[in-house]
Amino acid sequence: MGHIYQDYPVLIGDQLSCQNGQDWIESTNPATEEPIGRVPACTSEHVDMAVEAAAKAQIEWAAMSIWERGGFLKKLAAAIRERKEEIKSLEALDSGNTIGNLEGDLHKASNHFEYFAGLATEMKGDTVPASPNGLHITTREPFGVVGRIVPFNHPFMFATANLAAPLVAGNTVVLKTPETSPLSATIIAELCHKLLPPGVVNVLSGYGRPVGDRIARHPNVRRIGFTGSVGTGLAIQKAAAEICVKKITLELGGKNSLIIQDDADLQAAVSAAVAGMNFPWAGQSCGSTSRILVHESMYADAVDLAKSLLERIRIGNPLDPTSGMGPVNSAAQYERVTAHIEKGRKAGARLVTGGVRPAGSQFSKGYWIAPTLFADVEPDMHIATEEIFGPVMCFSSFSSDKEAIRLANATNYGLTASIFGADIKRTLRIAKQIRAGVIAVNSTKMHYVGMPFGGTKNSGIGGEECLEELLSYTETKALHIAL
Repeated sequence: MGHIYQDYPVLIGDQLSCQNGQDWIESTNPATEEPIGRVPACTSEHVDMAVEAAAKAQIEWAAMSIWERGGFLKKLAAAIRERKEEIKSLEALDSGNTIGNLEGDLHKASNHFEYFAGLATEMKGDTVPASPNGLHITTREPFGVVGRIVPFNHPFMFATANLAAPLVAGNTVVLKTPETSPLSATIIAELCHKLLPPGVVNVLSGYGRPVGDRIARHPNVRRIGFTGSVGTGLAIQKAAAEICVKKITLELGGKNSLIIQDDADLQAAVSAAVAGMNFPWAGQSCGSTSRILVHESMYADAVDLAKSLLERIRIGNPLDPTSGMGPVNSAAQYERVTAHIEKGRKAGARLVTGGVRPAGSQFSKGYWIAPTLFADVEPDMHIATEEIFGPVMCFSSFSSDKEAIRLANATNYGLTASIFGADIKRTLRIAKQIRAGVIAVNSTKMHYVGMPFGGTKNSGIGGEECLEELLSYTETKALHIAL
């Protein structure tokens, strides 16, 4: 039985509803361009209602013990696992992400609730011997209402995982879903409506203006977390700063380099580079290994091997568990990625494979781009420095460690980097000189529970997935007691 077009709700206070008298945002299947559902296009007035509901609920939520709050989060984790097949199907249909690879996103989403629930006792203060006749201690308290703004590439995972830390810390949340691929996040709205006290989590759909902008500017939202593009992150900082002082964390884009040294296992390194490119999400992940720097002695072989691996990727229906890559997320994203590809061609980079719509009638509609590989990419080319956020890999050569480090640092991004080589001392010397928030040696895996994930430079502010994230949703209060 096929998917039935339907209206999906927003959650404001205790009201889970599609009927708020506003316009609609229609979501389409990126594989077929067929409409599959719609969500309310909320307004700034809906943001105000959600913030009011969140502020009202926050008093009782913060007054609960950490064990009570943790218990609610564990119930959410269990409910996500119960509905995981439904969530995976809806997200694959709505986003183009391949269903066979969404298990990890759902695993991370549910595990985050349990991880942060268990981490709650680490929200500790300090006792400082600041005077001989007093007791000087610090405590941690929640901000109040937190705004979270979610991107389109991992919509359910980000919508859920990003709730865990602020809720455990005693905050309530107003969450905005992405403008494209908003449907799967409505399931967390349903679960929060069912399992949490009213107003603790509010889920809004809508455009960046007015919804995202109003969240950034609202004077009662003093803490904001955003995942998305650099441009939007800068806009959030600017909008927030015009109203009052807010704490903002940003997990933004990346132009992530993977360095293959002359003593590396070439097969393992190139295979890891292709896997790290996140083709099941059509390359639309901020940590994708989009820039491959190879020692000149191995460069030609590396390009040939990568070409072979890319051409083996099975492009197909995102709902087919055997598909290795689906379409990019939307018409706007398709135009953006193809424009980057055209810039690469015009700049003189060598297009080795891909760069076009795949052959076959099944790809005549939808936002399909074959896995793409550019070689001989010069460091000053647009595709060498700008995040493409699509299924495009760029290969360049280097002749020395010094040159590899220079090339790796030659962008305004600093999210992740990978280094492959047999000499561990040499690779660690290189790692120390690369400006990135996360670096992997002989691997492309960047997400480990308890380790911070976040960038430097234009890739963002703050680390997530760790104690640092939990503490960032608290403020420190100093208490001085005269004895």
